[in-house]
Amino acid sequence: MPRPTTKIDLITTADEQFSKLWQLIDSMSAEKQNASFVFSETFLEKRKEAHWQRDKNLRDVLIHLYEWHQLLLNWVDSNQNGETKPFIPTPYNWRTYGKLNEEFIEKHQNTSLNEAKELLKNSHAEVLKMIETFTNEELFAKNTLPWTGTSTLGSYCVSATSSHYEWAIKKIKQHIKS
Repeated sequence: MPRPTTKIDLITTADEQFSKLWQLIDSMSAEKQNASFVFSETFLEKRKEAHWQRDKNLRDVLIHLYEWHQLLLNWVDSNQNGETKPFIPTPYNWRTYGKLNEEFIEKHQNTSLNEAKELLKNSHAEVLKMIETFTNEELFAKNTLPWTGTSTLGSYCVSATSSHYEWAIKKIKQHIKS
């Protein structure tokens, strides 16, 4: 799927991928939704990304998506209100955000799967509502918003929505297979 480059494509793709994610989740039995991820050693040896070890269940994946929505929403809100903040909060940065992801999982150990589902559904709606407030140029023209650096706001939105949903779908499909 091509990466969105317009506001309409961004919203459409985010909604389509979000729908695919929920169709996949809804196709799973309650038992499978609540089961721990068990990936084979052979599989894990081929996958060096930290998330294969980090996320232990569906709740962890959904919470990860939710927390990245929160990063986006808080970053946009702060910068729109004159409080200059980086996307990745201090003390983290793009080299150390893996530790932040681990903190998200720890933070939500007492969050139920149903709560995680509701949090994610609500935050997806909030992100789309936020995207609606920007023009196509503000989302995708470089140097339009000073706080987005060398990237565009749209690029951050794609990463926090459709691209992240695709990641979650692949991970959940692997869980279903194993």
